[in-house]
Amino acid sequence: MNHQHIRSTEDPSFRSRARPTSEILRRVGRYLLPYKGLAGATIGAALLSMACSLAFPKLLQFVIDEVIAKGQITRFSLAVLGLLGAFLLRDLFNALRILVNNTLEQNVIYDMRCELFARVQRLPVNYFDQRASGDLMTRVIEDVNAVERVLIDGIEQGSVAILSILGVAVIMFLTDPLLAAMALVPLPFLVGGALWYTLTAHRRYRAQREASSAMNALLLDDLQGVRQIKAFGREGHEDARFAERADSLRAGSLGIMRAWAIYSPAMAFAGSLGMVCVIWVGGGKVMAGELSLGELVGFLFYLGLFYEPVGRLHALNQMLQAARAAGERVFDILDATAEPASANTASLKLPVRGEVIYQNVAFEYQPGIPILRGISLRAAPGEVVALVGPTGAGKSTILNLLPRFYVPSSGVILLDGQDTSALPLEVLRSQISVVSQESFLFNGTIRENILFGRLDATEAELFAAARSANCHEFICRLPKGYDSRVGERGVKLSVGEKQRVTIARALLKNAPILILDEATASVDTATEKLIQEALEHLMSNRTSFVIAHRLSTIRRAKQILVVQHGQIVEHGTHEELLSAGGLYSRLAQIQGAASIEEGFEKLGLTA
Repeated sequence: MNHQHIRSTEDPSFRSRARPTSEILRRVGRYLLPYKGLAGATIGAALLSMACSLAFPKLLQFVIDEVIAKGQITRFSLAVLGLLGAFLLRDLFNALRILVNNTLEQNVIYDMRCELFARVQRLPVNYFDQRASGDLMTRVIEDVNAVERVLIDGIEQGSVAILSILGVAVIMFLTDPLLAAMALVPLPFLVGGALWYTLTAHRRYRAQREASSAMNALLLDDLQGVRQIKAFGREGHEDARFAERADSLRAGSLGIMRAWAIYSPAMAFAGSLGMVCVIWVGGGKVMAGELSLGELVGFLFYLGLFYEPVGRLHALNQMLQAARAAGERVFDILDATAEPASANTASLKLPVRGEVIYQNVAFEYQPGIPILRGISLRAAPGEVVALVGPTGAGKSTILNLLPRFYVPSSGVILLDGQDTSALPLEVLRSQISVVSQESFLFNGTIRENILFGRLDATEAELFAAARSANCHEFICRLPKGYDSRVGERGVKLSVGEKQRVTIARALLKNAPILILDEATASVDTATEKLIQEALEHLMSNRTSFVIAHRLSTIRRAKQILVVQHGQIVEHGTHEELLSAGGLYSRLAQIQGAASIEEGFEKLGLTA
């Protein structure tokens, strides 16, 4: 398969499309719609808690001026209980807010993650060819969290903060307009600082998210390739690569922190300037007898309640910039084009006989760079078709077009005379089993991996498939039998055992068409015999397309297609191709070649 279209893993992240903050907020806001009640309860509890906080300065002013200053001992205990009650109600409502908010938060995270994962599952194969798995994992896990925080915390805290500022400002102006005016002296500095931070922060957060993705991509890659790293003694090399990625993340994070280290204290100082102005003017009024001490103390508490939500808005601004960068990466996935649906959804005529026809099919990964040209072939029902050719000739690409992992640039592929592009993907793929050269097992039990072929299969059908694949005996010898875990990518099983389990999975699916990237070169002779027997059971009465790696495995093929430079250059039976004296005949005469690909190399032929 030609891999020129695959992006280098040295730069696994694609730069996300820049999006305005309004778009991010509008799109994440729709996740709240199913939970209007929870959202309303959260804001309601927050407002009640805020109301109790606003009552405290008035109660304190009453205690100082009407109780303490006048020496009314009998009313003192009751007044203190009133203060305690205000604090108690404030914190009870706050506890209710946290409980409701956490429920809302987890529901939204669940919905976002499920929608994002479902979208990832339905993206075309070439989307994954061009992106690192670690980058996608970062988007599904970390970036969703960042987007959710601005959705839940931002809306709730932002709404309450704005209402608090407006409410306290009204109370302050009603209490003393001059002191309220003094409190607003720092306002231009606060607004200017917020604008500076907002206009400059997005670039820093975007760079930090991309650096995090790059590091996670390398981490996942190295975890999956840890045996190769150890086998080649490249631990030090990978240490250096990881350190480089981690250093980029460190630099990006420090850039954010440095800006915040300037912004946050500067805003706090501006708020303190307002406090000093109020004390300067208010203290003078108290000494002149124009204001009581209780009124000044109460006003100062209101001033604290005014600047606290202002500081909270600054923190929310920081959160918003982080969420904007993360949201761009999340919505890049949600906006990516899913696998193309059928233009005319046709119903497949059942039962499927298994006739497959390619009519002048062409394909290119990138416009203007053809990979396949003029591919035409016909496989009769139950026929075995073998594809041979040098590495990169296009054999895998030809077969990947049949289940529509990729879409032809031109030409038609027919299944039992029906255009596959008009069939629903689920229906088309239900008729095709794929056994790849690199056997893939999920990190679960053997039972789960075989049942992946047909989830509703009975125990008897499971065992029958395993016996036909020559894997029942070795499974029964395992400590937990079919419930033994295979490890990540089946690492606890040998190569031959993994291949037989994947064959059992394909047998259980029982599809009429088989795509087989046959590979037995890496196993011993006894295991190869078991695999070949399993493959014979699998190919029996199925239209089978086999990417052959050994001449000995394709002699029984009804057709052999020789592929070179993205074209079928010869086709026929083994005997017909030998007598034709062409490329296949020359290949068959090569001595000492362990595989067909090696034979092509000895002939000096490439893709």
